Amino acid sequence: QVQLVESGGGLVQAGGSLRLSCAASGRSFSTYTMGWFRQAPGKEREFVAGINWSGGRTSYADSVKGRFTISRDNGKNTLYLQMNSLKPEDTAVYYCAAAGGPHSVVPVKSLLYDYWGQGTQVTVSS
Repeated sequence: QVQLVESGGGLVQAGGSLRLSCAASGRSFSTYTMGWFRQAPGKEREFVAGINWSGGRTSYADSVKGRFTISRDNGKNTLYLQMNSLKPEDTAVYYCAAAGGPHSVVPVKSLLYDYWGQGTQVTVSS
């Protein structure tokens, strides 16, 4: 089992940057595929980015490609999301999630993730 705690959210102007972190505790962080999801008011939770256990494989939603970068530091049990060129439509609660088990590709469906953090609010003003 793994516990996840996000941090780094806040209020930023359009065009600005934020770096989210997700600290993991528990066993075997390095064995999990990790993902970032977000949920805006009145909308369903959506996949943002994912990364495999080694960091060698990543996946991004089309809406964030070229602007967001996911990374992980297995030595520090931490997942990151660097968000640049932020837009008002990026406003949402951002969640990190961990998927156990073997995955040949990074999962994009939330139901394939076993553990979730509590979320951190990101607000982008225009």
